[in-house]
Amino acid sequence: MKDSYDAIAETYAAQFTTADDPIRLDYLKRLVSQLQLTGRDAGDILELGCGAGVPATKFLLQMDNPTVHVTGNDISTSQLDRARSNLAQYGKRLTLVEGDMLSLSFPNDSFDAVTGFYSIIHLPRDEQTELMHKIVQWLKPGGLFLANFSATEFSSQEAENWLGQDKGWMFWSGWGEEKSVKMVADVGLNVIVKELRQATGDAKFLWVLARKNNGQHPII
Repeated sequence: MKDSYDAIAETYAAQFTTADDPIRLDYLKRLVSQLQLTGRDAGDILELGCGAGVPATKFLLQMDNPTVHVTGNDISTSQLDRARSNLAQYGKRLTLVEGDMLSLSFPNDSFDAVTGFYSIIHLPRDEQTELMHKIVQWLKPGGLFLANFSATEFSSQEAENWLGQDKGWMFWSGWGEEKSVKMVADVGLNVIVKELRQATGDAKFLWVLARKNNGQHPII
């Protein structure tokens, strides 16, 4: 996967890295609204699969209520190089970490929020479940999780030349809507938003916003 994203970084950026991504920005705004309910002035956010840092990472770094530090993770060196360039103005408020998201290690209660946009779906299904167990440990009490998953259930799907690129081998898997929501809830997260949305092209995704620990919180 790393070699593929390194090879197709330019093509991927041209097709998917835009300042305006209405669906992703919609859910990020909902995440921010929930963060604001906590009353915290600052926070730490982990983004799994940050890519080139646009639009999601940049949107988060532009926030001033609360002001956040973002740890952006990606498996691709080329994508992180782009993120480093795109987000240079944010300096010490951004930390970029290269590597497979499943290999990441952080102390418990490290983050106010963890996000994953079009990234967790690249893991085999059992590894998605394993990652969710890690995420709930990384989240602080009351911390938020926002990600999208495949709306349909399938064990694996591969493309040898994704985006028309010779080195564009790609892999996806999905639990489907019902089992993905159950996976999130089973690790101890309170699901407050679950919606199906159509992305660019024919793909439909399940979007989930959830909070660690119990309590009643408004759907936004």
